[in-house]
Amino acid sequence: MIKAIAFDMDGVLIEAKDWHYQALNRALGLFGCQISRHDHLTTFDGLPTKRKLQMLSAEGKIPAELHEFINELKQLYTMEIVSVSCKPRFGHEYALSRLHAQGYQLAVCSNSIRSTIDMMMRRAALEPYLAFTVSNQDVSRAKPDPEMYLQAIARFGVAAHECLVVEDNENGIRAARASGAQVLEVDDVDDVTYDRIAARIGLLDQSVIGQAVAA
Repeated sequence: MIKAIAFDMDGVLIEAKDWHYQALNRALGLFGCQISRHDHLTTFDGLPTKRKLQMLSAEGKIPAELHEFINELKQLYTMEIVSVSCKPRFGHEYALSRLHAQGYQLAVCSNSIRSTIDMMMRRAALEPYLAFTVSNQDVSRAKPDPEMYLQAIARFGVAAHECLVVEDNENGIRAARASGAQVLEVDDVDDVTYDRIAARIGLLDQSVIGQAVAA
C-alpha cells in the first residue's frame, strides 16, 4: 500500500525548465558559451548545474576554474526569474492538500539547490503540505543516482514499494526506479493532478491486495 509520495520539482510541480535554461545560458553567455535548446532537452535536462558545467568543461567549452562563479551567477539569475514568474497553480494546491488530508506523507526531491526549492515551494503555496525536501546539497550523488530517493524513503519511514515517485525526465525516472519506489511518469506539470495520482495509487494498492489474496 502506498503511504508516501515524493515529487520531483522542475517539470512536475513547477514549470521551471525554461527558467533554469535561461538563467544558465545568461551566466554562460558572459564567457561566450551557450547550451542549445536541443542539448538542454536531450542531454542536460534534470541534471544539477554543477554536473552541467563539468560536462561543458569536458567538451572544452569553459575552464573548470569558472565553475563556482558561473554557478553563483546562475543561481542569482534563477532567483530573479522565480521571484517574478513562480505563482500558485490551483490544480497542484488541490492535489497536494487533498493527498495530505488523506494522510499521505509528501516531499519534494530535486536536483536544485535548497534555497531554490524553498523559494519555489513558498511562492507556489505548496510548502505547508510537505514533510520535508531533499536538494542536491543533501546528497553526495544527485539524480540519476538513487541516493536522493533512498534518503526520502528512509525519512518517510516506509518500505521502498510503499513510496510513489512522480517524475518527468529520464534521469529522475532512473533514480526513482533504482531506489525501488513505485513511479508515476508525467510529461509536464499539467499531468500532475489529484485524479491521476489517486488512480495510480488505486492500481498499486489493488495489486498488493490481489497478491495478498492469492497468497
